[in-house]
Amino acid sequence: MKKLMATLVLSAAILVPGMAVAQDHHDDRDRHDDHDYYDKHHRDHHQWNDHEDRAWRIYQEQHHRKYLAFQEARERDRQDYWAWRHNHSDAILKIDIR
Repeated sequence: MKKLMATLVLSAAILVPGMAVAQDHHDDRDRHDDHDYYDKHHRDHHQWNDHEDRAWRIYQEQHHRKYLAFQEARERDRQDYWAWRHNHSDAILKIDIR
């Protein structure tokens, strides 16, 4: 009986931290979709979401650039995008707003 209890306690000690790490990873993925970016030139914040991702892809297509995730882009490219974005609303880009 002592061996069984020791095995259960040891199993729980091993599994619980693993479950916590998995939950943290899931939470980080959810936050990734709603990341906040600061536009220095216009002095405002932009929430990164599906609409912004779609606009970023349109921006890259219009500027004949190979796709690169916004998070991986250089700071200069990000600021150029925000300048462009201020003149290209979701309505102008025909991004479905639901």
